[in-house]
Amino acid sequence: MASDMRLIVMDIDSTLINQEVIDLLGEEAGVGEQVARVTERAMRGELDFRQALTERVALLAGLDEGVFDRTYARVTFTPGARELVAAAHARGWRVGVVSGGFHEVADPIVAAAGIDYCLANRLEVVDGRLTGRLATQIVTKERKLEALCGWAAELGIPMGQTVAIGDGANDIPMILAAGVGIAFCAKPKVRAAAPHHIDERDLMLALDVIDGAEGGGR
Repeated sequence: MASDMRLIVMDIDSTLINQEVIDLLGEEAGVGEQVARVTERAMRGELDFRQALTERVALLAGLDEGVFDRTYARVTFTPGARELVAAAHARGWRVGVVSGGFHEVADPIVAAAGIDYCLANRLEVVDGRLTGRLATQIVTKERKLEALCGWAAELGIPMGQTVAIGDGANDIPMILAAGVGIAFCAKPKVRAAAPHHIDERDLMLALDVIDGAEGGGR
């Protein structure tokens, strides 16, 4: 693989997009504030992510599967998000996303932005309604890191040529493992841990960080 190849891996919720999909689903179920409070604490690293996600998903039981289309319609890309993906592709790079959210909403987001890789959770649906359970293994911070490492290995590039961008506690391991780790409009714990940070909601600023990182590393 060319020595100038890079892999950018981003979180989806509150990074690639402006919203938290689980919170939007919670609003559809009439428990928006309750879900949002748990999301905030989990993102700050105050709660175990696995337990917090399981509890929030349970509150979605009974929603019809049409909720996925309704939720996607409410999603907006973060300023600079699609431009960053396009700029990366113009340089011959690859882009992936890792999310504690759900494939049912993540997949159309990925398709709209032209993203190359995606790892997310999947919700169980039976007879057209959400059961309140997950249908796949939970995407934890460990699985986000594994995805970053696995995709880099698949592309044949060293970790020094990877970039990880995220805002929540679940993103810290991949941010620290990447050649260029960026906290994006992040929670205090994440911003403190990350080698680089962006505090303005413009993902195109990540290119400046990447280009300015000496030798592509920290």
